[in-house]
Amino acid sequence: MLFTFAGGAGHFEPLVPVARAAAAAGHDVAFTCAAGMVPVVAERGFAVMPTVPSEATHPPDRRPLVPADTEHELRVLRDYYGGRLARERAGSITGRCAEWRADLLVCDEADFGCAEAAERAGLPLATVQVCAPGFVPDDLAMGADLVLSPFPARYRPGDAQRFRVHDAPPAAGDELYFTLGTIFPMESGDLFTRVLLGLDGAKVTVSVGRDVDPAELGRQPPGVRVERHVDQAEVLPRCRAVISHGGSGSVLAALSYGLPSVLLPIGADQPWNARRCEQLGVARVLDPVSATPADVRAAVAAMPACRAAAARLQREIARLPAASEVVPLLVRLTVRGRSS
Repeated sequence: MLFTFAGGAGHFEPLVPVARAAAAAGHDVAFTCAAGMVPVVAERGFAVMPTVPSEATHPPDRRPLVPADTEHELRVLRDYYGGRLARERAGSITGRCAEWRADLLVCDEADFGCAEAAERAGLPLATVQVCAPGFVPDDLAMGADLVLSPFPARYRPGDAQRFRVHDAPPAAGDELYFTLGTIFPMESGDLFTRVLLGLDGAKVTVSVGRDVDPAELGRQPPGVRVERHVDQAEVLPRCRAVISHGGSGSVLAALSYGLPSVLLPIGADQPWNARRCEQLGVARVLDPVSATPADVRAAVAAMPACRAAAARLQREIARLPAASEVVPLLVRLTVRGRSS
């Protein structure tokens, strides 16, 4: 089984439980991705190859914090992910299929070139939903033999075989977790500083991403722990709320532990997640450009009102099948592919 994804960690992480379950069931599993993500995948213990072996890697640039522009994000999705990147990746993924002697392709829903590669290689294709509801337009969505989703139906409705990413009991603690994901810290301006000023006096764990030096935030009170990366499974059980950019992975992780969120959407599908979370009553949404420390403090104070709605979604997520239960469905695709 060859797993592919076109973006960063947010596109990779939802594939991990399925890949691990497939490997545990005795199947050969490998990943192919952008060269910059190869070390990240390898650290998780998977065989991995760059989709384009000659691809150069560059550290991300710092960019200013600007208001979220949903029209721009949709153009990027359509013109870049669904256009130029898809064309570049289609041929390269086909080559990796031949190297790996793949029987099946499994990709994130934004790796649009994988659909063309599957057709060229004559392989069955499964996709994994990784984006906010409504972000991927219907006319851009890939046709796949199987659609997998880590989202509960109430959060992202539609036909999909759902599975559980997190085996998580409801959180029971008084800490806060603050993250802007792995990419968006590089275009967050002074947002870390403003939010931390609003959380003054609280016990907080902050994840700033691999490209930001925690020392940039200066000296913090004893109750504030700033790290490049933390294990969310270690932090979230001790929390009462999450403050995040509204990335799909961060939102799903918070809900898996029954935690409400304060969301500061910067880009990508984050505005769509923020809208959905507001509709479901599991979050308060702030403008990351204009939010003041007082706004952050008030939003965190409102979190108890969102806790019951978050707990309902946590129970729905906990009832989803384990990732191991989707592996036989993938195997069935490979058998069907061989017979055809």
